Amino acid sequence: MTKAAICLWYESDAKAAAEFYAATFPDSHVDAVHHAPSDFPGGKEGDELTVEFTVLGLPCMAIIGGPTFKQSEAFSFQVETADQEETDRYWNAIVGNGGQESECGWCKDRWGVSWQITPRILNEAMAQGGEVAKRAFTAMMPMKKIDVAAIEAAVKREAL
Repeated sequence: MTKAAICLWYESDAKAAAEFYAATFPDSHVDAVHHAPSDFPGGKEGDELTVEFTVLGLPCMAIIGGPTFKQSEAFSFQVETADQEETDRYWNAIVGNGGQESECGWCKDRWGVSWQITPRILNEAMAQGGEVAKRAFTAMMPMKKIDVAAIEAAVKREAL
């Protein structure tokens, strides 16, 4: 394990989550599964306790801790996509695997982890600031999954 990693709390099924991420995103894989050396609150010796995995090159650790703590939108993975095809592929994988849509490019996977599937054109427009950012932001606000063509059109549109 590296010196720093993102640590996520899962109620259960962390290995399945890590395997899903590995199958969905490039530079992602399950690195190790560790089992409890003895009984613990909510679990028994030999149960899966932690899972080390990598998502898009980011080292992560999953703790299987039961229902005490829940995932929230206070943490999310932001995935920048090149185009609509890539946006659709990631969005559909997450939402289509028991996840749910949210607003403005956000969705949750079936384990409750939040993801921002953000086309590069949107990030670039926001970084420009001014009227370009305002038009892109206004176009994005009513969206669930980001529509790249609509953002491109908003960026190109002249201020009214």
